[in-house]
Amino acid sequence: MIKAFSAPLQEDLTEFTQFLWQNEIPHRVLEFDDRQELWVARSISSEQICRLFELWRRGEDLSQLNISVNHNQGQNDFFTTAKRAWFSTALIFFSAMLSFLIGFGENIDLLRHFTFTEIFLQGDNLYTRALLHNVESFQLWRFISPIFLHFSAPHIIFNALWIWIVGTRMEIMQGRLPLLLLVLFAGVASNFAQYWVSGPMFGGLSGIVFALLGYAWLWDKLNSANRFGLPPALMGFMLFWLVLGYTGVLEGIGFGAIANTAHLVGLIAGLIFVPVGRLFIKR
Repeated sequence: MIKAFSAPLQEDLTEFTQFLWQNEIPHRVLEFDDRQELWVARSISSEQICRLFELWRRGEDLSQLNISVNHNQGQNDFFTTAKRAWFSTALIFFSAMLSFLIGFGENIDLLRHFTFTEIFLQGDNLYTRALLHNVESFQLWRFISPIFLHFSAPHIIFNALWIWIVGTRMEIMQGRLPLLLLVLFAGVASNFAQYWVSGPMFGGLSGIVFALLGYAWLWDKLNSANRFGLPPALMGFMLFWLVLGYTGVLEGIGFGAIANTAHLVGLIAGLIFVPVGRLFIKR
């Protein structure tokens, strides 16, 4: 990324950064002891961002402007984002690939290697091993691997879209390490909670999605700079979707069995993780 401009620390850039997100201009605000700096992707003309900032400072209504930001080297937005936020892209890719390989749950021989605890068939009966077997056999990947398992096409599409919208934004704005830690924290916590309620036959990135949405919502509530800029009504949508899951409506329209406990615990994990994100931003 490259620096576009500096501004006094006390100047509220919220309105300007929201304008940038609305126009799909990737950026990041860094705070220092005496100033704040706005950085943009190298594919964006920093001079043009400076001109827009000066117009905004003079009180111009930027929403009335027909913005067409020059992208240096004519890079494609999708591939630029995928490259810069490669961890989020990898989450989507491996989830889609593994979900197809297990036949959305039909291929038990492959599925059994990634469930929270090992499952196996004896005759027509399905059995599971105890949780302690994961530790004794060093199969520790099982504590996180269920996030890659999806049991319907709508389920993986829905989760992939939210990872692309929020995950890539967090990775670009706040760095890859905070996102990785949030995925591990929310993934393991939601997996343990769902296993406690329903056993090992569950999966999906939904716990991570709820963690990301909860994190982004609370982050924007607590911070005036470096905001995600997601719609304020996002928490209402999350709670509505959570209620739909518990009522069984989502299962009835093709999303398969819903890991509602994973959703709830993921949301809580995302809210809890905000202080960790703030620690990384200060550094």
